[in-house]
Amino acid sequence: MDISGRTFVITGAGAGIGQHTALEVLRRGGRVAGIDLRSEGLEETQHLASTENPDFGALFTAHPIDITDRASVLALPEQIRQQHGGIDGLINVAGIIQPFVHVSDLDFTDMERVFAVNFWGTVNTVKAFLPELKRRPVSALVNVSSMGSILPVPGQAFYGASKAAVNLFTEGLYAELQGSPVRVTTVFPGAIATNISDNSGVDRTAGQEAPDIGAGADRPETSTTSPQEAGRLIVDAVEKGSFRLHIGKDAKAFRALSTVTPKRAIRVIAEKMKELV
Repeated sequence: MDISGRTFVITGAGAGIGQHTALEVLRRGGRVAGIDLRSEGLEETQHLASTENPDFGALFTAHPIDITDRASVLALPEQIRQQHGGIDGLINVAGIIQPFVHVSDLDFTDMERVFAVNFWGTVNTVKAFLPELKRRPVSALVNVSSMGSILPVPGQAFYGASKAAVNLFTEGLYAELQGSPVRVTTVFPGAIATNISDNSGVDRTAGQEAPDIGAGADRPETSTTSPQEAGRLIVDAVEKGSFRLHIGKDAKAFRALSTVTPKRAIRVIAEKMKELV
């Protein structure tokens, strides 16, 4: 799928992977309708785009909404059509992690919030934009899951469950959309150098300084992938129409271990990363 001249709706476009996916689409000649809860994040993306290339400013529109607000999400397609014309792709990046605690210590409020954003937020945008995507000659639907949905990470069991729900939902869409113009991709990032903890409202206290494996990392490390690289790989996957994309050596290792020796892999990861909790 050629990016040039096409319009992509990107959630989480105000920071991290979503922001750099938006910038990469603009570099390749596309248009972006950026969605984020934080208007200041979208303003930053707009500023970065305009600074890099003055022409990018007119190709990016900001839509600050909460993707858990279904009525607001369902109203978006018409708004975006008025500004950009047809909509050729939906890239769901927005997501949050849970507090780094075991499920027995996790409040129901936190559990419901994680599922509301990660799963239901994805469902809301898919339901809103899928009719438009099905009308295009060719289109893309990309949902970002996590390495943490393949094998569990200590203190992120419920986050992983929400992303596992995204996995099966996305592959169910792939099955249902056979013969349609919509190309469906699931993305599994490993540790990405982002501020997902702060953006999720998660307090990183003592013993919680390791990267957020499968959710994004709070500081650059040799073991993490940059959000710039993650954005580039996601847009590559859109161009290729990839079925799955694993970002980072860690995500690829999780995939292999989950196939070869899942039980042992779960125990090893739990032991090596127990300091996260």
